[in-house]
Amino acid sequence: MSASFPSAPADWWRSAVVYQIYPRSFADSDGDGIGDLAGARARLDYLADLGVDAIWLTPFYPSPLVDGGYDVADYQDVDPRLGTLQDVDALVLAAHRRGIRVIVDIVPNHTSDQHPWFRAARAAPPGDPARRRYHFHDGSGPDGAEPPSDWRSHFGGSAWERLPDGQWYLHLFSREQPDLNWDDPDVRQYFQDTLRFWADRGIDGFRVDVAHALAKDMSEPLRSQPTLDAALPQDGTDPLYDRDEVHEVYRSWRRVFEEYDPPRMAVAETWAPTNDRTYLYARPTELGQVFDFSLLKSAWSRDSFLGVVRRALADHARHADAGGGLTWVLSSHDVPRHASRLALPPDVAPEDWVRTRGASPRIDLETGRRRARAATLMMLALPGSAYLYQGEELGLPEVPDLPLEALQDPIGRRSDHDLPGRDGCRVPLPWTSTGPTFGFSTGRSWLPQPPSFAPYAADVQTDDPASTLTLYRRAIALRKALQEPDTTVTWLSTDDPGVLHFRRSNGWECLVNFGTVPSELPDGQVLLSSEPLDGGKVPPESTAWFRRPGAE
Repeated sequence: MSASFPSAPADWWRSAVVYQIYPRSFADSDGDGIGDLAGARARLDYLADLGVDAIWLTPFYPSPLVDGGYDVADYQDVDPRLGTLQDVDALVLAAHRRGIRVIVDIVPNHTSDQHPWFRAARAAPPGDPARRRYHFHDGSGPDGAEPPSDWRSHFGGSAWERLPDGQWYLHLFSREQPDLNWDDPDVRQYFQDTLRFWADRGIDGFRVDVAHALAKDMSEPLRSQPTLDAALPQDGTDPLYDRDEVHEVYRSWRRVFEEYDPPRMAVAETWAPTNDRTYLYARPTELGQVFDFSLLKSAWSRDSFLGVVRRALADHARHADAGGGLTWVLSSHDVPRHASRLALPPDVAPEDWVRTRGASPRIDLETGRRRARAATLMMLALPGSAYLYQGEELGLPEVPDLPLEALQDPIGRRSDHDLPGRDGCRVPLPWTSTGPTFGFSTGRSWLPQPPSFAPYAADVQTDDPASTLTLYRRAIALRKALQEPDTTVTWLSTDDPGVLHFRRSNGWECLVNFGTVPSELPDGQVLLSSEPLDGGKVPPESTAWFRRPGAE
């Protein structure tokens, strides 16, 4: 088994830089065109040089890959295309030797339809105990031929699928991802056992997928909920999302986490709009931390960024008893990369841009590059933890125009590409500037990489002092030297409405220029800037860290 960090602070995650690895697209070790665990292990020195504190692996479990691995057929094994349990052990051990912790995804809302439980349920007659682990229901209308309710799938269409025997089962995502019934004791015990299974192998923490959707009100009659999780009542009474009962589940998980030294950490993914209830998941008696995706959803705008950060800091102070640290995210495997997204006009939604395959509007990649670097430097200056998505340290843009025949995301396929899929942010990484897959694999990559990836390759950027990779390395190293437990941020007034400016409690400052002309930088020592300074001024679409004379 893999060594843990018994002497490390139990709350290391509060100020960690966590690097998200989407294994299929990170690095391929065996030439089959699919990234794998051995490939990730081979790139750990790269991640150690980057300076990250932890890696988060998205699902590597056995899966039909209908939803990129989030359709899990076995929670306690590894998909043979990605490796073996021994590969997990080797990866964790190698990461720990480099001072890098390992977080894995847990997908508790649904399984694959190939999970043994669902295969047994589908083969059983209505009313059989095998169906109690999922949500089976009789239909409505004549002969039960209509779905039991108006509930919608996040991947388009009804959230109900009918079996040949006439009953319907619930799936909030793809029809191949049946939702589990968390009122069933078998389900609860299975996931507690799964947490122990991975923690016993040295896994340091868990990212909990769709954490707000486990508990559901299936009492008759089923209530209407046609809006997904976009506009939830803030009292825990929605039939599908953010129900009070879900916290009982996470209290039981916390008891499992506390069986280990140090206790295992967890972070909740909740896509519902951030509100006071969001912080319930971050209570020390539950998961401990929750994602705040507000920055990820923001357009390039001083007022938008300022509003998001101010709200997050105020919420954190107001809910200090919850215990969970601040979290910041700019990109992930679910949204267009921020090097493209931030180049869009404020009135253009990223999903609408992807729907046009990047044709309307055409974005300026140089604008996106500058804004992404500036936004990242601002994010890394904030207190709390920062979650990075693989490839953003290379400045990779979104690939919105992949060939239709290459697309694999069920969101696009199920809607006949009316809904934008997520393939464009999952294109395999370029490690070298040459070769048919830019060093990702010796075979044909599972998603094609555009020729435009060549100048973004890691080998091109490694020794370039002006590259985005170098900026990330310098920023993360400097952040560790400057970061402190105090989460105080002091906003500094400015006469320029295009400038966002704040000071950390130990005296260093961050200035972001959202405007169109250079902004005067106060006297002091420049620590780092996202673009070269212009005669002591911060250029447009740039960020600088600095310290004034006499500051701590």
